[in-house]
Amino acid sequence: MAWPPPLVWVLGLVILQRLAELAVARRNTRRLLARGGREIGAGHYPLMVAMHAAWLAAIAFTTPLDTQPDWWMLGFYLLLQFARVWVIATLGEYWTTRIITLDDAPLVAKGPFRFVRHPNYLIVTAEIAVLPLAFHNPWVAIVFTVLNLFMLRHRIRIEQRALDARAAAVP
Repeated sequence: MAWPPPLVWVLGLVILQRLAELAVARRNTRRLLARGGREIGAGHYPLMVAMHAAWLAAIAFTTPLDTQPDWWMLGFYLLLQFARVWVIATLGEYWTTRIITLDDAPLVAKGPFRFVRHPNYLIVTAEIAVLPLAFHNPWVAIVFTVLNLFMLRHRIRIEQRALDARAAAVP
């Protein structure tokens, strides 16, 4: 029995990871909302989810199945996953894929947040470029990196307003 090509198992693992993360995010969102949290900027969320799904679909449909990956780039993508887990672990119960603000929650200033204000967005931007490049697909990397940057420009503006309001309310 032959193993599936690397493209199949890598995309399969990425999809499973993203689905698991969405389950964690959904659980955390429910808990934060139950504690009095408010969602900010929900209107762009479906578009963001669609963009990420389209990114994976674009890789799948525009990359020849027999493409051998650049193993160094895949290794870099794997390192990005460790950084992603670091962000999620640092935020703990506050990590979600939505923008949820909870007035009495502390602003996180440890872990990767000591160095960068929005580390997850840097990681996601790198992932969106690196994964298609690992399969020699620069056009998907370029198109979705640009789309993601437009999305993040909007999202960070919304998120930062919510964070700034909470920071100003702390005595």
